[in-house]
Amino acid sequence: MNEHGQWIEHANLRHGPRLIADGVGAAMERHLDLELIDLKNKLLLMGGSVESQLQDVLQALTERDSSLAIRVVENDLRINRLDLEIDETCLRLLALYHPRAGDLRFITTAMKISLELERMSDMAENIAERAIELNDEPQLKPYIDIPRMAEWASQMVKECLDAFVNRDVELARKVCKDDSFVDDLMEQLFRELVSFMLEDPYTITRATRLTFIGKYYERIADHATNIAELVVYMVEGKIIRHTVADR
Repeated sequence: MNEHGQWIEHANLRHGPRLIADGVGAAMERHLDLELIDLKNKLLLMGGSVESQLQDVLQALTERDSSLAIRVVENDLRINRLDLEIDETCLRLLALYHPRAGDLRFITTAMKISLELERMSDMAENIAERAIELNDEPQLKPYIDIPRMAEWASQMVKECLDAFVNRDVELARKVCKDDSFVDDLMEQLFRELVSFMLEDPYTITRATRLTFIGKYYERIADHATNIAELVVYMVEGKIIRHTVADR
């Protein structure tokens, strides 16, 4: 109030609510940034666990190590728990922060990447189960094509995760293109195994299990491709799924 009895609106009071709102908004952004870093680290932990699963299951198959194969089966439960934890984190972030634009794409992409990684671990578990069965019988043939498929698929997994970390769309697109090589190896393996089954029906059970293993590795490569496509979406906002020309 001035000397004439009139009220004076203080500048700080007039702008106070807006300043407070701006301060709260900035604090929320900082908290969200920290939460996104934590989410990214959880995804990388899950990705690293899946890569270890793939290494172990190939060793269990080629070295006929059933005890290692059993550990791969058991470790799948840990990856399932990580998938649930990441899913719950993403849903909480969406509900709490109402993210927009790039942050929204990152969170929704993280949910989908987690699912793809969980399915890769399921494939590793399936390979481990077939390896245990094969280890109880004489080896049908030297493992040549399957290790090549495994190494190629594992490299695709590594590269799609690197593309995610570095927001590297060129590497992501390379992963998409590499998928065809694994498909070609699967066709080659299938033709060879069919010839075994035709020549000697006694080999059908073992050849069928090896065919399943080849299909599992083909699916792992497909999941890596899906992650690579998600990386392109996260960075560019462009959906390239089912669009060969954009890969």
